[in-house]
Amino acid sequence: MERQVLLSEPEEAAALYRGLSRQPALSAACLGPEVTTQYGGQYRTVHTEWTQRDLERMENIRFCRQYLVFHDGDSVVFAGPAGNSVETRGELLSRESPSGSMKAVLRKAGGTGPGEEKQFLEVWEKNRKLKSFNLSVLEKHGPVYEDDCFGCLSWSHSETHLLYVAERKRPKAESFFQTKALDVSASDDEIARLKKPDQPIKGDQFVFYEDWGENMVSKSIPVLCVLDVESGNISVLEGVPENVSPGQAFWAPGDAGVVFVGWWHEPFRLGIRFCTNRRSALYYVDLIGGKCELLSDDSLAVSSPRLSPDQCRIVYLQYPSLIPHHQCSQLCLYDWYTKVTSVVVDIVPRQLGENFSGIYCSLLPLGCWSADSQRVVFDSAQRSRQDLFAVDTQVGTVTSLTAGGSGGSWKLLTIDRDLMVAQFSTPSLPPTLKVGFLPSAGKEQSVLWVSLEEAEPIPDIHWGIRVLQPPPEQENVQYAGLDFEAILLQPCNPPDKTQVPMVVMPHGGPHSSFVTAWMLFPAMLCKMGFAVLLVNYRGSTGFGQDSILSLPGNVGHQDVKDVQFAVEQVLQEEHFDASHVALMGGSHGGFISCHLIGQYPETYRACVARNPVINIASMLGSTDIPDWCVVEAGFPFSSDCLPDLSVWAEMLDKSPIKYIPQVKTPLLLMLGQEDRRVPFKQGMEYYRALKTRNVPVRHMGSRLGLSQSHDLVNPVHKHRDTREDGWPAGPCAHSVGDYNSFQDPAVVGKAGKWAPVVTLASRRTDEGPGPQQ
Repeated sequence: MERQVLLSEPEEAAALYRGLSRQPALSAACLGPEVTTQYGGQYRTVHTEWTQRDLERMENIRFCRQYLVFHDGDSVVFAGPAGNSVETRGELLSRESPSGSMKAVLRKAGGTGPGEEKQFLEVWEKNRKLKSFNLSVLEKHGPVYEDDCFGCLSWSHSETHLLYVAERKRPKAESFFQTKALDVSASDDEIARLKKPDQPIKGDQFVFYEDWGENMVSKSIPVLCVLDVESGNISVLEGVPENVSPGQAFWAPGDAGVVFVGWWHEPFRLGIRFCTNRRSALYYVDLIGGKCELLSDDSLAVSSPRLSPDQCRIVYLQYPSLIPHHQCSQLCLYDWYTKVTSVVVDIVPRQLGENFSGIYCSLLPLGCWSADSQRVVFDSAQRSRQDLFAVDTQVGTVTSLTAGGSGGSWKLLTIDRDLMVAQFSTPSLPPTLKVGFLPSAGKEQSVLWVSLEEAEPIPDIHWGIRVLQPPPEQENVQYAGLDFEAILLQPCNPPDKTQVPMVVMPHGGPHSSFVTAWMLFPAMLCKMGFAVLLVNYRGSTGFGQDSILSLPGNVGHQDVKDVQFAVEQVLQEEHFDASHVALMGGSHGGFISCHLIGQYPETYRACVARNPVINIASMLGSTDIPDWCVVEAGFPFSSDCLPDLSVWAEMLDKSPIKYIPQVKTPLLLMLGQEDRRVPFKQGMEYYRALKTRNVPVRHMGSRLGLSQSHDLVNPVHKHRDTREDGWPAGPCAHSVGDYNSFQDPAVVGKAGKWAPVVTLASRRTDEGPGPQQ
């Protein structure tokens, strides 16, 4: 009997998803202090944090697990878990003290209604909670920032103070017509004595506060705060320039001041999430005199400053400002005592052979320095892989720690005293946890990795990387000779390859990338019987700065042609079923998908688009990233720019809405009504145009209780800095969420073989899981 090629029922796909979703995702790790046993052996604890979907509770649970690593100074002797996993609740941030003797935890508690949730800052020592401070009751500031853009929780070197970022306390406001009960028995002196100094400002209850855009809507004016652990006193630091918003702060050498990144918020704030190009600089504020000093060029953008163990140097990432949202960065070094800044690793225009192609991470790990304060370790995309690198800050040489491996991708979680904790995965292998010592300089490629937690490979998934060279007629004249890549997942040994349908996924951004890491949704589709093509078109990160700069001004053309070329090449070489090819993409990936069904309507049988960019011209005035519209359309951006008719026309010409008359592919639109990045009206504009022309289309909005924002992620499944579903983070990146029921016969019927996927993608959460993050 011939084996079935494709799962035919949504229930089967849901059961498959339920099994695959049990694979946990690593989110953080830290190393405990060095311990010497009575027999002279040495060991360290590794504290890890994980997340996992719990479909029965409809929660994305967080749990921790500890491991012991015995070593002899430069190699691991034995490593293994220390007990079982323990679920954690309410932790927003946590940080070990420098000595490892204490741990600070920012925790939320209380109800979920407005004003019911409280924040506590706890200090733990050994087996007890030493201190607990109710920050909400103290009213020194607003909510503490827990995000990875501004947020921080930093111990002073003396371990007596904690530094964090919170929203500035807003003045109380009330209506001119608000009435209060009068105490007629009180004397004038008593009334004056009881009058509070922070009386509400009348008439200001509806004053507008700018925020930092998508996923940052409650964050407007951050301030630096210091908690005295012993006394419990909280101080809001003064001296920060009025024109910048502080974040990513840490204690300067000697605890005499604080180093922080300051982002310009004048003349107005732009969306900052996934946007490394926001104008910013490195600052130092003296706690004694209150003087603030500029440490870096204030015309660029900086991120993730990290102090060396000897407290003499600070490394940080530096980017050009207000051009593509994410690009190749410089690694800069600031010498604390000579006050000299140097570029350790420069922007790489183009990769030469197998050489290093540049730094593309948006944040350096909190622990990234070697013990001798000479080398910095980080992970970065290199074409369609993500590798670990060590850079010698004295001479600028960059060496791969993971080159020549099995082709998967690595992520550095932390390094301390040369002991590295890293994650490794492939498209067919969920994340595994590994430790290894950083070898001495010149021997970096000889790392001996030891697994702390092994994952079982997912059977029947074959994957590989395809290198693609665009045909001569599609060359970029200004940036000629660029190639690109695609990651192809396919079922192992199907009975008839010509019956295997293919799902094509262009990534969002557009300046982000797919890497050969574990991705839940592509793996699930492959297990269902689909081939999955993940395309890193020209403009993706990891291929050199020239590749990134080749796309602005060519969106809607170069990226679309690259994806179509990849599809045609793979169909020709692999002989998949060319009559059953579908598209799935979000944000800029949705932009490309909608272009493809308009420009190549005969190629694609079905399409799923989540919060797609449809009309760049109409998006300009309503998005939190208007600079994206201007720059990607090929024009320079300035805060006071007002586009003329030619600019509007060019934006419209590059938009999918232009190709509406050719579209006939059944389409499922998934839109977030509170999306600040790609506003809801973008998708509705497309929806109405297709409905008018009788094209099968269905619009899905999130159910009550699910996210209505750009990522459409169920809050149940939303966790910090996790992108293991197959939708990489990027300026317009997009993740997959739970959606309403979609059973429209007009679309499902015409989707044919795609009906299980289209239906599964939109199932109600109480009917069973759809593709989620």
